[in-house]
Amino acid sequence: MRITIIGAGEVGRTIVATLADLHEVVVIDRDEQIVEELTYAYDVLAIHGDGRDVETLREAEIDRADLVIACTDDDDVNTVICATVTMISDAFTVARVRHRTLFETWNDRPDAFGVDFMICTNSLTAEAVLRISGLPAALEVDTFANGLVRMAAFEIAAQSPFVDRPVREIDLDESVTIAAIFRDDEVVLPTGETVLRSTDRIVVIGSASGVTNVANRISLSSRSPTDEVVIAGASEIGFRIARLFEEHDYHPQVIEPDPDLARTAAEALPRTTVLEGDPADIEFLEREHIEDADIVIAALPDDERNLLVSLVTRQFGVGETIAIVEDSEYTELFGTAGVDVTVNPREETAEEIIRFTRLIPTEKIVLLDRERAEVVEIVITEESILADSEIRDSMSSLPDGVIIGAIARTGELVMPRGTTVIRPGDHVILFVDTDILEEVIEVI
Repeated sequence: MRITIIGAGEVGRTIVATLADLHEVVVIDRDEQIVEELTYAYDVLAIHGDGRDVETLREAEIDRADLVIACTDDDDVNTVICATVTMISDAFTVARVRHRTLFETWNDRPDAFGVDFMICTNSLTAEAVLRISGLPAALEVDTFANGLVRMAAFEIAAQSPFVDRPVREIDLDESVTIAAIFRDDEVVLPTGETVLRSTDRIVVIGSASGVTNVANRISLSSRSPTDEVVIAGASEIGFRIARLFEEHDYHPQVIEPDPDLARTAAEALPRTTVLEGDPADIEFLEREHIEDADIVIAALPDDERNLLVSLVTRQFGVGETIAIVEDSEYTELFGTAGVDVTVNPREETAEEIIRFTRLIPTEKIVLLDRERAEVVEIVITEESILADSEIRDSMSSLPDGVIIGAIARTGELVMPRGTTVIRPGDHVILFVDTDILEEVIEVI
């Protein structure tokens, strides 16, 4: 496809890096230095200009574009870009927005704004936090096939019962597969003889209950709506996280330093206890017995404050800390400092957008370990190399670095075995090493 990306911030650059080798990519940005950097770093056409300007769009030959992605950091700008593109091109338009107002308007009226598909960063982030919160010790959680299949990533701690044991001895539920292991800079596709080591990060795919059992065994704990959830911050993301927890029968607490935001949240969240205060104030936290919290979610609009809140609450011995990190360069720092899980809104957004660019009929895509691998959901067609043959035969036509993690067939989970025959219409969840992604796309 010919894809035009307007806005080369963190989201835009992630999309460019993923797509440059697979598609004809055009990038438009108002920062001349960024345009120059992209020109030298990737095989793309980079144009200095404003994506709202018709002449800039014509310079980018927008009439040839199949897909236009507006992903600047300004919601209104992205909406105007899509409206402008619609006037002069038949391209499919995607707009990234952060706040709910535009997204809810578009959701009610999909023909609004000239936007074919709208992605709300804050909603995606809140949903990611909820998924991760539901599984103790999980670094990343996602679902496929309308929730039938779950994928989770875990780091093996030194005291874990899995350490120094081969995969065949772990006695996993039959509905679960360990699809891959991230070990230092290596991606390992495990066999029954592969021995798990401390600090390995494993990717598990299977039924929701099976993956939950793995999480409970790794962490030696479980999750339920009786857990005490504390959310630091009642701005857009924090509010949305609290609302989602309410919808899943939790009664969270929100700590918000701004009196107006605290009052608004208290009025809008009937099952949430809203406290006005500083979530990094030790005396305040002592009075509110923060040590009883099972999860503390730092969702303030500032990365440094989220790190501080996470570290302070860790000192009280809370069960788990989850932090929103806007700048991906800080992610490693948060982990080194002891924060259990980080969620990056821009990465969540980039994953959702990249799904639209696949040459194969991809239903969903999740990027793992800084884009070293992907888990993708594919609907099998009659022309697919996987159709109507046993997995042990069809896999021989695929390069090394591909694992079939699960199959969803007419609403039921089918765990893949060598003799399993994949049928047209099946939803297949694949783990794919990014290095061979292009080769897989060509043959699948």
